Amino acid sequence: MFENLGPVAQLIPLILIFVIFYFMLIRPQQKQQKQRQELLRNLKKGDRVVTIGGIYGVIKEIRDNVLTLRIADNVNIKFAREGISQVIEDEEEE
Repeated sequence: MFENLGPVAQLIPLILIFVIFYFMLIRPQQKQQKQRQELLRNLKKGDRVVTIGGIYGVIKEIRDNVLTLRIADNVNIKFAREGISQVIEDEEEE
């Protein structure tokens, strides 16, 4: 079927597979990584956050890449900035 096609035409399926992988895997992952970097860059004192380990807390202090989180009354822990998973929007207390 493809015997009469040139070598470039035989590469078309391989190129098509690469394009599909780019748009379905690589591009979304780059976009997600960019959003995460933006989230970490925009952390500020008073933000309610969840760490990668699932600990909830409020940012008490930020120094370079080290955050101090208040997780309970008189209980503060230090975390690397990269250890923050998400910022929690203010929710209504029940």
